[in-house]
Amino acid sequence: MVDYSSKLLENAVEEMSRFPGIGKRSALRLILHLLNQPEGQTVDLAKALIKLRTEIKFCKNCHNISDTALCEICQSSKRQADLICVVEDIRDVMAIENTQQYNGLYHVLGGKISPMDGVGPQNLNIKTLLDKVKGNKVSEIIFALSSTMEGDTTNFYIYKQIQDYDIKTSSIARGISVGDELEFADEITLGRSILNRQPFEQSLKQ
Repeated sequence: MVDYSSKLLENAVEEMSRFPGIGKRSALRLILHLLNQPEGQTVDLAKALIKLRTEIKFCKNCHNISDTALCEICQSSKRQADLICVVEDIRDVMAIENTQQYNGLYHVLGGKISPMDGVGPQNLNIKTLLDKVKGNKVSEIIFALSSTMEGDTTNFYIYKQIQDYDIKTSSIARGISVGDELEFADEITLGRSILNRQPFEQSLKQ
């Protein structure tokens, strides 16, 4: 049992330790660091977090995190609007954008199908993707989920829902190792995986 000598300090450490990968010891170190900084710096951080939580939006078209109702990517007239890259979350959008090798739009699912974690198709942004397909707004869907069991399950579920429609389906090339998350792939490998994508049906045979 740690004696924090201050209930305020203990509460701050408790809240900080809720972050992924941060235990009580790391949380204490971070809080003490904040206390050693100018008060204005800590106040600015607190204001930024409150503003983030209360004002952040999700793009009504692709579900990407945005400051406005429609994100900058979906607003751009320079993007290929009928090419959709399906990703798990905003970290994947950022990773692919950093490659500068993709010029279409995205569709952020907000997770992957994982029965073990109680996550089913109804918990993800799949219906809005199917609505785009049914509305003849898509010519190609690129599956860019991580090469895990959950990622492959999600890809296959969506593929089965859209296979009767006249659209091309592809998946990123296996330059990304099985089990790897997109956000940790280097930009060159990820960029090549996008450019060298293969028909999704071919990935089913592997």
